[in-house]
Formats: sequence, C-alpha cells, structure tokens
Amino acid sequence: MHPKLIEGVDYYLNEQGYIVFTAAFHLKRGHCCGNGCKHCPFAYEKVPEPRRSQLLKAGKTRGEASSEGENQACG
Repeated sequence: MHPKLIEGVDYYLNEQGYIVFTAAFHLKRGHCCGNGCKHCPFAYEKVPEPRRSQLLKAGKTRGEASSEGENQACG
C-alpha cells in the first residue's frame, strides 16, 4: 500500500490544476523516473537525450540548482 500524499509537502496543484510532485516527494521515492519532472532532484539522470539537456538548460535559466541532490526544475 502506498503512503498517503500530503498536499504542500509531497505535491502541490499548479495554476492549471495539475498535480506537481515536490523534490521532497522525489527524494522519498529515491530515484529518477525519467519523465522530466519539474522538481527532479536527480538531475534528470534517466531522461533520454536530447530532452535531458533541454531540461537542465531550462532549469539554469530559471535559476535552479543543476547538481545532483539539489532541486531541479515532475509534475
């Protein structure tokens, strides 16, 4: 059974009403899922190229951390 998710801790709803998982949620999960999640703390390690490079570049332009273990730009 999956643990219950807590809004504001594990996820939030964006302006369009979509669920966006937080970096804390991803860290609890323990690995990159490869979907290019907005708050991936694993530097998109399982996202295939060229998408991975695009996401990393977009994160830098938004001023987000780019090293592993820090907040990156999943929802």
